Amino acid sequence: MPHPLLEKLGVASDPRLGPASDAGPGRVVSDNPSAGEPIASIRLDSAADLERETAAAVESFHAWRAVPAPVRGQVVRAIGEELRRLREPLGELVALEVGKIRAEGIGEVQETIDIADFAVGLSRQLPGQVIPSERPEHRMMEQWLPLGPIGVITAFNFPNAVWGWNAMLAAICGDTVLWKPSLLAPLTAIATNAIADRVATEMGHPGVFRLVIGTDDEVGERLIADKRLPLISATGSCRMGRHVAQVVAGRLGKTLLELGGNNACIVEPDADLDLALRGIVFGAIGTAGQRCTTTRRLYLHESIAGDFTKKLVAAVESAAIGDALAEGTLVGPLITQGSVDQFESAVKVAQQQGGELLCGGTRVAGKPGNHVHPAVVRAPSFDLPIAKDETFAPLLYVFTYTDLEDAIAENNAVDQGLSSALFAGSIRASERFLNPSGAGSDCGLAYVNLGTSGAEIGGAFGGEKDTGGGRESGSDSWKAYMRRQTCTINFGTQFHFAQGISFG
Repeated sequence: MPHPLLEKLGVASDPRLGPASDAGPGRVVSDNPSAGEPIASIRLDSAADLERETAAAVESFHAWRAVPAPVRGQVVRAIGEELRRLREPLGELVALEVGKIRAEGIGEVQETIDIADFAVGLSRQLPGQVIPSERPEHRMMEQWLPLGPIGVITAFNFPNAVWGWNAMLAAICGDTVLWKPSLLAPLTAIATNAIADRVATEMGHPGVFRLVIGTDDEVGERLIADKRLPLISATGSCRMGRHVAQVVAGRLGKTLLELGGNNACIVEPDADLDLALRGIVFGAIGTAGQRCTTTRRLYLHESIAGDFTKKLVAAVESAAIGDALAEGTLVGPLITQGSVDQFESAVKVAQQQGGELLCGGTRVAGKPGNHVHPAVVRAPSFDLPIAKDETFAPLLYVFTYTDLEDAIAENNAVDQGLSSALFAGSIRASERFLNPSGAGSDCGLAYVNLGTSGAEIGGAFGGEKDTGGGRESGSDSWKAYMRRQTCTINFGTQFHFAQGISFG
């Protein structure tokens, strides 16, 4: 029998789906990481399926780009309303399939609803600018035009929202979307895409949202190499991002990359320490440490380090670990047993390098699924090599500092540059952290008196360095999904050269 959530979402009869016991060739099984049990099997798409979907996305683009942007916005508005109606079952499916707790799963769907709302307003703007011409009786202006079919590759940890950030903006910009989701979260992708496609089709616009579920070898490599997809938006590891960037650049395509994060939080002695504690604990163990914005490094001023660390350890140890859908759970499972192994290995390496394990660091005994005790490791100095690596798990390294400038330098001393945070009461400290000269945090996201996780959709989301440089969601991120055209009109009767050139 299909899972009840698939019934509620109207996708139980999707032809891709099969019983969990059907794990043969050409299929992938979606597991519940809370229980260590399979949910369903999914038929994988082939290279031929990808070719068919890509060709159809190109054809649909030609029709969709001709639809006025405000009308496209009404389609996105209707998708947002349908997601509101199905927010709880879809959020619960996210929790079931990837292990984030129910509140976070529902909150993720809310992110897609929010970006749909944002996109609806934007559909009546998409502004260009008028630029003064140096030539008499000339007018120069910019306009933004639909880019084409967009390839979207998403990771398991945000199987709904990251698609939403891309798809809702791409849709109002006049682009079609071809989505390749993580093989660790195919059920969420099937349900999400089905909702969007059903709404758009009922409004007379079929084929705007398309889905291919396949392996990297069969589908992924072909997708990123395809010239018919002018933009590839990819979320995942830094290693994956480097490969995608090289392949797409080789065909002179565009990439929008959201890659790893090794995020730090700094706490000054005059900070609101209760506020800091709450932000740090959520940042470190929320989603079981499987956010790209997870707090992985904590820098405490030496005058507060001892007492604050004790409170931190107590708070982490008290967090309820269990089934992601169970009431009261704060820490769900890691996504796979391999993730558990990597977590335990990183904790051991940290100890071998001189780190002191203050709590956690092991799998939860006697409980099915991929549950671990979140770990806090005190570093002997800034020199803890393992802390320079991103471990995608609830593992927090605690450092002590004397001078804020040193802490900011350490915040910046990793390859990634996604999210960063400072807790302080002093305006001077805050401004040093956000220094407009660029001497402060080098991350794409910088927070004061907030944790590293929990971005709003109104601001552009993304990071620098090995995080990839991409920007999604709010602000002017929509420009990634369009092409700029500079237009000049001569409304006079004379031919004028620019730069004062005289020719004949």
